[in-house]
Amino acid sequence: MSSKVGACRGPGYASPREAIKAPREKLLYTVALYVGTGIQKPDYLATIDADPDSPTYSQVVSRLEMPGIGDELHHTGWNACSSCHGDSSKERRYLIVPGVRSSNLHIVDCGENPRNPRLHHVLEGAEIKSKTNLSAPHTIHCIGEDIVISMLGDAQGNAPGGFLHLNQDFEIVGRWESDLANMKFNYDFWAQPRHNVMVSSEWAAPNTFMPGFDLEEVGHLKYGREIHFWDFKNKKVDRTFYLGEDGLVPLEVRFHHDPDSSHGFVGAALSSNVIHWFKKNGEWAWEKIIDVENRKHPEWPIPVPGLISVILLSMDDRFLYFCNWLHGDIRQYDITDPHSPKLTGQVWMGGLLGNAPFVNGHRISGGPQMIQLSLDGKRLYVTTSLFSTWDNQFYPEIREKGGCMLLVNCDAERGGMEFDSDFFVDFGCEPNGPARCHETRYPGGDCTSDIFF
Repeated sequence: MSSKVGACRGPGYASPREAIKAPREKLLYTVALYVGTGIQKPDYLATIDADPDSPTYSQVVSRLEMPGIGDELHHTGWNACSSCHGDSSKERRYLIVPGVRSSNLHIVDCGENPRNPRLHHVLEGAEIKSKTNLSAPHTIHCIGEDIVISMLGDAQGNAPGGFLHLNQDFEIVGRWESDLANMKFNYDFWAQPRHNVMVSSEWAAPNTFMPGFDLEEVGHLKYGREIHFWDFKNKKVDRTFYLGEDGLVPLEVRFHHDPDSSHGFVGAALSSNVIHWFKKNGEWAWEKIIDVENRKHPEWPIPVPGLISVILLSMDDRFLYFCNWLHGDIRQYDITDPHSPKLTGQVWMGGLLGNAPFVNGHRISGGPQMIQLSLDGKRLYVTTSLFSTWDNQFYPEIREKGGCMLLVNCDAERGGMEFDSDFFVDFGCEPNGPARCHETRYPGGDCTSDIFF
């Protein structure tokens, strides 16, 4: 797995700088689900027109239903990306769409007709469990010739899970890792191969988080508070950092896109902090760089945490974005100095604090949850669903009203954010009834798709 140079061929980009110059995204692929709504219909992949010159701009133009009911579609990933750079035989064609509850992996062909993707293959959860003792797929990354998927549990839904290894034909190779060491839980991961490191984070066992959130289980140590640094080449945990009260439930992991950089970040959901790691004198170190204060709420016995549900970095590694799902705000920080981030933008939508129940005339059910940024850093697409049982617990109206997608225009030069008044996708008005929406991908790649070698 060496760095490849030369003219870009195949599915990815030679460098983040090249990716920034890619054409504007014309389509979005967003997972939509009926799990938890009471509607007995399959979850589906919604294709949304993102071309402002199109007559169907900001509309769902196709819906690919999954074969079964109850998948809980969540995060997705491509079969190929910039880690395959230089290999002209590779194509960013197949989107892997997992069901967290079913453990099914749906392989969707987006290349033959990008506007109307079709189902290519289903790798059944039962087969994955029987061959690897893994369940609950989450993050998917193309890593060179391989596809690696973080799995949150064993076949019975217990922690710590592990990592599933697929080949490019979507066949099970086995478990990717050689040694989990004392890892207690699993969630997200990102690699920086030039430093021979992968970092993974922790949520909880599927048997813990699937029924809903119970604060007492945090005190019973059933939720994560560690991040793990892996020997990437040897596929084993090399070092674990205990984050303590500053790192309760560390979720989304992001390295700089610059493959030479050692800087990375993770959002700790429950403590509502952003943790920064880096190399210092050749050794890994970490620090808390952003702390979102809890807010009082008349109906809560304790102050409400922001609940940082997602973070991402712009392709040029200048801006960090994250959502406070419970507070209801989306933030933009300039991280030119990653040790000292500066708040440069903030917008509000939904949330429990009542700051923005309406945006551009639309009532928001839920809060800002998943985000995806355009390669040029100018458009941030936002959806509102976190996980079905958690949605119903914290935002019960989303069950009846469905989720939505909005667009935030971002100033990629000076910083700043504002909602786009012309873009709104209402998943409350879907043909089979109100649905909720989660992660989004672009056909040409996005700011969380690619690992650069």
